[in-house]
Amino acid sequence: MQTTQRDATLSEVLKNAGKPAMTLVIGNKNYSSWSMRPWVVLKAFGIPFNEVRILLDQPTTATDIARYSAAGKVPVLMVGDLHIWDSLAICEYLAEQFPEAGMWPKDSAARAIARSVCAEMHSGFAGIRSAMSMDIRASHPGQGRTPQSQGDIGRISEIWENCLSEFGHHRFLFGDFSIADAFFAPVVMRFRIFGVSLAPALQAYVERVQAHPAVAQWVREAIDEPEVLPNHG
Repeated sequence: MQTTQRDATLSEVLKNAGKPAMTLVIGNKNYSSWSMRPWVVLKAFGIPFNEVRILLDQPTTATDIARYSAAGKVPVLMVGDLHIWDSLAICEYLAEQFPEAGMWPKDSAARAIARSVCAEMHSGFAGIRSAMSMDIRASHPGQGRTPQSQGDIGRISEIWENCLSEFGHHRFLFGDFSIADAFFAPVVMRFRIFGVSLAPALQAYVERVQAHPAVAQWVREAIDEPEVLPNHG
């Protein structure tokens, strides 16, 4: 088990508040887009947590995950006896537990739109998921272009344009980095891997997300992983 180091002051605050330690169960960083989302949120907002990494596509993978979740998937957040096995549910739980962190936008309208785009990301975009899988170490410029993935690229571009112009002030989607940006971080990876051409303002957003310390750390650790999974990428 790896312990992610966090700011000592925050750690002391959590200890004094009587909050139980958190453990996030994830898959390979190079491939597991769903694991990336809550991991980036925890890192970005300075929440201490332990990390358990389960290798995907191994003979023991299903058994290993079943120790933490009957759903058979990662990520899973464990807080004492509580196990939360869905990435969006994990992020909502974190936002409720740490309201002072500002994981969602403060403005109610912006917050509603942020939740809407996260839910759309959570449930949709099957074209990109199937044709442009996340393999951070890879480079496949020009590949993965199907009618479905092209439609998804167009819709994601529309979401980013609208959010950046109306709420983001051309920084992150809703100004400060939020759960919404973490949810689209794996898409940023896919666009980089597959060389998706974007309008200058959207490319600038992609570069800001990649440069965010939490995202950049995930990428570094993904690159350093030794495993190569033939069924991914």
